[in-house]
Amino acid sequence: MKLSLKRRVAFSFIIANIVVLVMGFTVFFFLDSLNNQISNITVNSNKISLLTDEVRISAVSILKMQKKILTTKPTGEDLKRLENLCEGFQSQLQRLDSFYTEVEAKKIISKMQGYVDSLKTIVSKSSLFYRDGEGISTINELTDKILEAFSEFQDIQYFQNEQRDKQVKAIIGETRRNMLITLIITFLGTILLSLVVPGKIAMPFKKINDAVRELQDVNFDVSIYYDQDDEIGELARELNKMIVNMKKFEQLRTDRISVEHRKFDTLANMIKKNIMISNAKGELIYMNNPMYATLEMQSDDVINKNITDTLIPDSIVETFELAIKRRSKIENAEITIPKRKKVIDPATGEYVFEDTEEAYQGYANVIPIRAKESNLDYYMMIISKEVFV
Repeated sequence: MKLSLKRRVAFSFIIANIVVLVMGFTVFFFLDSLNNQISNITVNSNKISLLTDEVRISAVSILKMQKKILTTKPTGEDLKRLENLCEGFQSQLQRLDSFYTEVEAKKIISKMQGYVDSLKTIVSKSSLFYRDGEGISTINELTDKILEAFSEFQDIQYFQNEQRDKQVKAIIGETRRNMLITLIITFLGTILLSLVVPGKIAMPFKKINDAVRELQDVNFDVSIYYDQDDEIGELARELNKMIVNMKKFEQLRTDRISVEHRKFDTLANMIKKNIMISNAKGELIYMNNPMYATLEMQSDDVINKNITDTLIPDSIVETFELAIKRRSKIENAEITIPKRKKVIDPATGEYVFEDTEEAYQGYANVIPIRAKESNLDYYMMIISKEVFV
């Protein structure tokens, strides 16, 4: 399926939004699940704590009544109150039993219920309190057993509180791990998208940019391959057409320069004087044999190089630069060409040329060769020992 650039950008934007939404809903799901689990644990823990406090208060109340019965002769009202405390204590233990699933905790609660039921039965038989203290000793024994069982229950509850804290930490750790996995998957997915999307959108622009850079370096042997029929494809085709036309133009320009060089070469051979030619940028494009011999140079030393970057004597360089700057003719400029000696530079250890004495002294004439465009101008310098008339 071939999509236009606009649709591809829109499609990529939609995918990015979907990824963000999925990640957001996933994180929300984990946080909501964490909140629900911790909320359930906290609610149950709070209910158990409240019931445990009620059981503790009831146990303390029973203990107080037990002490009162032991120290004073119990009245019917005291016995009735103790019976009511036992009934309330049983009701609290039944509600507390519904919150536990552990066998050990339910066993201790059941044991306390049995003790309380026995205590309630003893209290209901008020005649026992008048037989040599038989009922009182039984109440004392049952109360101690209730307190002992409640102490065991508190130990279990303390252990379960520790387990509850560990469970909460485990839930938080699992949620953190799931969220981290989600973030890693999202990160990897984002990297994958960042590798795919540029290949579909950004890479064609890179090809175009590379081709333009090659054109800046006057390399016309380039082309942009892009097989999509979209806006980028249309731009690539137009650029390929432009490159073909520029290549044709460059070929025509090269042919023209070649013709001009042949003209210069023919003209220079006709004149038995020292001749050198540069373009409007100061780049040397031709020197005849007498000039090479006078300067003691090779073509590799000067051709296609700017005259200021060569070892050509300063008097010639200054004359050339003045003619190019003025775009005018220079007549009978005095020049001096020293004789050069090849020596070793003590600083670098390389061979350099050192001026020793004047080898040639004469006059130079620079003749501009005009073109329609200023950057196509040429400047021909003719050097002789005699003044030009």
